[in-house]
Amino acid sequence: MIKTKILFIAAVVISLVSCKKVKTVDQSELLADWTTATHSASTPNYSFFDDNTVQRFDITIDEAWWTIMQEHKEEYIDNSQGTGFSDVTPIYVPCNLEHNGINWYNVGIRYKGNSSLSNSNGNGKLPFRLKFEEFANDYPEITGQNFYGFEELSLSSNFNDKSLMREKVASDLFRDFGVPCARAVFCEMYIDYGEGPVYFGLYTVLEVVFDSAIKNEFGSNTGNCYKPDGDGASFANGSYAESYFENKTDGTNFSDVVGLYNTIHSSLRTSNPAQWRTEMNSYLNMDDYLKYMAVNFTIQNWDTYGRMTHNYYMYNDPSTGQLNWIPWDNNEAFEEGKMGGALSIDLSDATDEWPLLSYVISDAVYETQYKNYLRDFINNHFNTSNMSSIYSNYSSLIQSSVNAETSAYSYLNTPTDFSNAVSDLNTHVNDRYSVVDAYAP
Repeated sequence: MIKTKILFIAAVVISLVSCKKVKTVDQSELLADWTTATHSASTPNYSFFDDNTVQRFDITIDEAWWTIMQEHKEEYIDNSQGTGFSDVTPIYVPCNLEHNGINWYNVGIRYKGNSSLSNSNGNGKLPFRLKFEEFANDYPEITGQNFYGFEELSLSSNFNDKSLMREKVASDLFRDFGVPCARAVFCEMYIDYGEGPVYFGLYTVLEVVFDSAIKNEFGSNTGNCYKPDGDGASFANGSYAESYFENKTDGTNFSDVVGLYNTIHSSLRTSNPAQWRTEMNSYLNMDDYLKYMAVNFTIQNWDTYGRMTHNYYMYNDPSTGQLNWIPWDNNEAFEEGKMGGALSIDLSDATDEWPLLSYVISDAVYETQYKNYLRDFINNHFNTSNMSSIYSNYSSLIQSSVNAETSAYSYLNTPTDFSNAVSDLNTHVNDRYSVVDAYAP
């Protein structure tokens, strides 16, 4: 694997050098569109994340860069899947981004994702990440460039989601219930890679957790922000290792994660549950975590903690010293699920390999609190009246964007896939309401 990584990096360097002459625009063209509000705002402008709007991105990538991007995407898929943290990541290349007639230049764009890349089966609708100041060293005129205050954006392809709205709806539900979560908005994606603009389909654009989301939620992004992945991310006894907790804010003090891990497995859990709960809350915001559990297991989000050792962040809020659980990558929610299926609402099938579920639900106080949040969630958020309105509004909003997708850039196989998927979402609400209602009377 080390040899592969060295060869990969060498190939990237050679490719970058060979294409160094490619430059999207000159400085005078850049300054024509540059304003403080659009290109270098000090705080994010959340009006972009408008629930009633389908945004549009037009991206232009030089043909030479596009070729390099595809070559190294395949290298990434072949050599770095299924190993926890990847030894390599897809490379950034420069592109031009146009939105509402305004241009952002030499923006870094790369592929992102795991199964959405490796299981695409030739589908061109793949997820991307944008980083607006990635190439500032090469193009000093873009120093400080952002997108209405956002330094990065994540472009979800709505992989495996024929409704194309799970990512957006999950984000809305988590935040509406008081769980920190990245904001999301629908967006049509057009990419010109040398053959004219090609419609890549309807995407969901999300703010990046360690960029703007934590600062918006907590007023600071200076605390440790972990993106756990791999065995240690389960918090199972004996699994902890620092390498499983990638720190996106570059901190080197992992004492908060170590403290949480040790407390989870402390003998106090059985000998003195009240003291155990006090110590748990000193490391992890348990109130918000129980809210997260209520939402996550009601909507049946299986592709995360409890089945998979990824798709969540933890942020240490400097004002409280507590870690906060932040859900991520929710495109596979609202279904029974794969990999053994979604966990039951009472978490009776959560084994000790997932102690932040099995130990928590075994505590009578936490179980009661969890049930109270479940009741609150279905009474005031996840019920037929509320959700049918949300699904109806969003499906009407995105219908034309969905209809415009082509087979080469879509996860839809037939003209009725979308309407059937929306119908399934409404059925899912009814089913889940009944299940939660029976468990948390």
